[in-house]
Amino acid sequence: MIVCKSQAELEKMHHAGLVIWEVLNDLRAMVRPGVSTKELDEYAERRTAELKVRPAFKNYRGYPATLCTSINSEVVHGIPSKSRRLEEGDIISLDFGVEHAGYYGDAAVTVPVGEISPELKKLLQVTREALDMAIDKVRVGNRLSDISAAVQGWVEGKNGFSVVRDLCGHGIGTHIHEEPNVLNYGDPGRGPRLQEGMVFAVEPMVNMGGPEVRVLDDEWTTVTADGTKSAHFEHTIAVTSNGPWVLTRPREMQGPSW
Repeated sequence: MIVCKSQAELEKMHHAGLVIWEVLNDLRAMVRPGVSTKELDEYAERRTAELKVRPAFKNYRGYPATLCTSINSEVVHGIPSKSRRLEEGDIISLDFGVEHAGYYGDAAVTVPVGEISPELKKLLQVTREALDMAIDKVRVGNRLSDISAAVQGWVEGKNGFSVVRDLCGHGIGTHIHEEPNVLNYGDPGRGPRLQEGMVFAVEPMVNMGGPEVRVLDDEWTTVTADGTKSAHFEHTIAVTSNGPWVLTRPREMQGPSW
């Protein structure tokens, strides 16, 4: 069952979302060669406490950190480490969620480390554009799979990359993961019809090579099976009578999602 949220509930989620927006933008500014992923995680944890919200990921099913830091061929769920330092030409996905007054937000952005190759620039651009196109489908009366088809059509149909099949977005509210699963592939016009108050964490995960992934021995870090690079962008979006409301960025922000 997909739970629809009231305006008051959406406002609580937006409060969480604005914390996520602030912290992720701070982290983007910290990304540079030589920085360890543990430093990024420690900053996120400190700011979470200062802003009086709770980290959504830490201790969730045993996950040991506040932030997910996934580098290059790591798709999602990379665990921060003091020994893992960023290098010129890397890309890093920063995935962060918090809980405020019983309600959650979740977002991710992939950031270049210094100067990156033209191919990686295209990967990041296409993945971000896929998220923008998916956001535009979060409208009353559309079908759930319209979101999925928008991602796949842009990533695979127009740009020749691959969307990951084994991982997906999700509903979100009083739990970090709720119904439904929000796939990044599929035909349009299928699934539940979108109603006001539904909220989804939409997160294209895009590989330069094939769509297959595998999980490393730490039981968290998910990497591309063929070793190619991967990008990940995410926002939490509510269905409203006025169109999509991106809860993980300021209301007044227009244009591209990141």
